Amino acid sequence: MPYWSPLLLLAVVVAAIVAHLALPSVRPWLWKAVAALGVVSLTAHLYLALEWAPPEQYMSDVGRILYVHVPHVWMCLLAFTVNVGCSIAYLLKKSWRSDALAEASAEVGLYFGACGVLMGSIWAKPTWGVWWDWDPRLISTTVMLLAYAGYLALRSFTDDPERRAAWSAASAILSYISLPIVWFSVKWWNSLHQQQSTPDTVDKPMTVVLRWGAVTFLCFLFVFIVKRYELARARQEGALTFSMPAAVHPEGIENVGMGVVQGGWEYVYAAYGVGLLGVVLYAVSLVVRTKESKT
Repeated sequence: MPYWSPLLLLAVVVAAIVAHLALPSVRPWLWKAVAALGVVSLTAHLYLALEWAPPEQYMSDVGRILYVHVPHVWMCLLAFTVNVGCSIAYLLKKSWRSDALAEASAEVGLYFGACGVLMGSIWAKPTWGVWWDWDPRLISTTVMLLAYAGYLALRSFTDDPERRAAWSAASAILSYISLPIVWFSVKWWNSLHQQQSTPDTVDKPMTVVLRWGAVTFLCFLFVFIVKRYELARARQEGALTFSMPAAVHPEGIENVGMGVVQGGWEYVYAAYGVGLLGVVLYAVSLVVRTKESKT
């Protein structure tokens, strides 16, 4: 596969996002096109990650889990960044659209983050020897997800829309402080979790697959946020009655002293199953809630 292919796919997705923001007339069908692109891209990603990419030097085939784990975490951080941006925008201009987009991006980010943590736990068992470790990266990520779960819970504490939006915006800004802590935790503290890799430290095929996976799940991130945003707007309008990095650097594995991981395809299938099932279940939940909003 050409190494520039993920960048071409990214250009298409970014163009679709810009068109959605700038051209209201294309919104009714554009999200469907991006969803279809996401499904096709996901099919290609499964082949690239499970067959085309070579085994990682130290983790062997278990390293393939990172091709879904890392993109999920990236989408989580991106969604939370959208959330804080929209929250700040609401405080500055009192825009209900900004508040609805903040709500949507928080829930979608929490979904991606929860799936990412679950995949990471599946990856940890064959590489670290345990499902969970009280590691600075894992603890800070858990605190971050709990903070955004609290953000969503806060939105149901009051029926006053202005108070709810203002409180939630302040909560979003405070919650976002956890993101740089998560990112730098592996550098600030003695962490079992490996530090972020770069394209200079991994083989090009692995970089290609990771980037392809990131753009693939960006498609789903966009579609999920669009549909969840519509639910939030419907709630604001009174239509709803309910409230609502690249392949791993070997240093971390060497510190554990486990050597090269052998086999482990059952963990790979489990992680990919979590990713696929998560996409399907969250999509179904959005469809169900959308139908409920119209009844």
